[in-house]
Amino acid sequence: MNKNLHECILLADDIRAGLELFPKNQLPTVILAPAFPFLYAVSQTLGVNQSITTSAQNCSSEKTGAYTGEVSVDMIRSTGARYVIIGHSERRSLFLETEDFIRKKLIACIEADLAPILCIGEKSEERKSARYFEVVKKQIDSATGNLSSEMLSKLVIAYEPVWAIGTGVHASPAQAQEMHAFIRQSFAQSKGMEFSQTLPILYGGSCNPGNAKELFSCKDVDGGLIGGASLNASDFLSIIKAAMDL
Repeated sequence: MNKNLHECILLADDIRAGLELFPKNQLPTVILAPAFPFLYAVSQTLGVNQSITTSAQNCSSEKTGAYTGEVSVDMIRSTGARYVIIGHSERRSLFLETEDFIRKKLIACIEADLAPILCIGEKSEERKSARYFEVVKKQIDSATGNLSSEMLSKLVIAYEPVWAIGTGVHASPAQAQEMHAFIRQSFAQSKGMEFSQTLPILYGGSCNPGNAKELFSCKDVDGGLIGGASLNASDFLSIIKAAMDL
């Protein structure tokens, strides 16, 4: 929940302009996730570009109806957005979103042909008590269990250790790789090796220009879900450049 409309458009335009200076054949997929009221304006600012698109930060689990204040997947899609972040740690902790509720949102996205970015990750006490694999596996199974690999073809996973979000503390490359490899193996067992090998798994949690390259160099880290560092175009572009330099 940052920036007003004018500031958001300026940031998106600065990022778009910065990407135009990078070699086009090396550009990764870049996704901007502004607040709901700004999705259409940012999508229009970015224009038709295969390398950069928009995502909502959340969505309703319902398609339509008397749910004042909610935003449906069809509304999101009509803005030009192509992704939705589901189950972010702040939604889980501050708004008490349950695993069943997150699964309903995931299915709503799939049915609307939107790509869900499913956030999973353990809290500090779960890390300290060595229950992090158990916690993450439960989150994966609760959201994607019994859904076919075809239904999940657009799925993106974002591993965000809750203890690293906004704290300035990030998982070490070894910790990130260990968990990302575990996530990939979990999907290999449930959805097949071919699915797991092409599944994008992002790291989120105090990723910044200083540590991005080291984190992204890990075998099973495919990119980042960037928080505070994305609010500054120069920092965000530096993180993108780190991914391109690998």
